[in-house]
Amino acid sequence: METQRRSSLKRLFASVAGIVGLGTTTKAMAEPAPEKEVFNVVTQQDVPLFSGSTKLGNLVFVAGKGYHKEGDIKVHTDEVLKELEKELIKAGSSMEKVLKVTVFLHDLNDYKAMNEVYKGRFGSKPPVRTTVAVYGGVPGESLVEMDCIAYI
Repeated sequence: METQRRSSLKRLFASVAGIVGLGTTTKAMAEPAPEKEVFNVVTQQDVPLFSGSTKLGNLVFVAGKGYHKEGDIKVHTDEVLKELEKELIKAGSSMEKVLKVTVFLHDLNDYKAMNEVYKGRFGSKPPVRTTVAVYGGVPGESLVEMDCIAYI
């Protein structure tokens, strides 16, 4: 009797799963994943280290961009945002299509000045954002570094 009940429950679950689309999910999982594309690969001693951006499907992931020259936080922020935009355009996206930005500040006291330059750069529907101050500073003496995720 117990075996018959389990068999009936399995059939019931299978039919419910089909109705709610779980069968479609299983089928989609069996299909091969799209190939990722990488751009601007940085190498170290002829070994790939990281890519400037990666595309997978309709998403673009842009590596952290910093500015390693003289200037205050406003100059650094402006230059970093310009570099992000260049990378997005190369990948077929734009600032208006950015979904998420992470901002790494050398000094949290630069938060307000960074925001003055940042605001409005992503259109009328800005992306979500995380901002942190980095213990020990941003690599390469940049005052700010940003990365982002966008769609195409």
